Amino acid sequence: MSRTFEELVTEAAAVPVDGWDFSWLDGRATEQRPSWGYQRLMSARLGEVEAALDIQTGGGEVLAGAARLPRTMVATESWPPNVAKATALLHPLGAVVVADADEPPLPFADNAFDLVTSRHPVQAWWTEIARVLRPGGSYLSQHVGPASVFELVEYFLGPQPEARAKRHPEDARRAAEAAGLEVVDLRAEQLRTEFHDVGAVVYFLRKVIWMVPGFTVEGYREQLRALHEQIQARGPFVATTARFLIEARKPNGA
Repeated sequence: MSRTFEELVTEAAAVPVDGWDFSWLDGRATEQRPSWGYQRLMSARLGEVEAALDIQTGGGEVLAGAARLPRTMVATESWPPNVAKATALLHPLGAVVVADADEPPLPFADNAFDLVTSRHPVQAWWTEIARVLRPGGSYLSQHVGPASVFELVEYFLGPQPEARAKRHPEDARRAAEAAGLEVVDLRAEQLRTEFHDVGAVVYFLRKVIWMVPGFTVEGYREQLRALHEQIQARGPFVATTARFLIEARKPNGA
């Protein structure tokens, strides 16, 4: 017997959303993964350097999955619940977590790190990334691409033509190069995402708060109810996820 609308949204509205672990969605939503395997790439690079920085680490889950952390490993995070979660997870592994507002400047000296990483940064402050990298050091990151999951965003907010144009990989290339970095790898993919019940949608929008700013169940109850009925009648709500991988190196002579 299928669960009711009220049961699904009540459950999803009560689940904690701190950290960056989406395992609550297992069996309720699926997201195709990029072919390059960001965590595998990041883990390999971390094993090759002496000092690294992970920006906007969330709850530290991605970084904690690395096979080996370098001798000096620092992570930054701005949201207090995530700072606490990342500290508990990463300190036993030898990483230091720094509470940072995710705005310039980064609280580190020039030329401090061989590698800077970030998975899905809200914004990349390229000049600061270039400043804290040592000559020859690299920035390796998986970014959210343009109009990612916008089928869902526009279901709630209507057409977003200006927002659709943002987060283009070539914009990231130009910004990195303007900061003095050399882009050595840039790959983009569009991937399939499915939400199998309205509770998965509620959880996702509570966790990824910039998708539908100010989202609450009460504020969007009627749209959520209509979406529940649509999923019941037609099957999963399908959206397109956009991701791009970028690696940028600081020239040796910088």
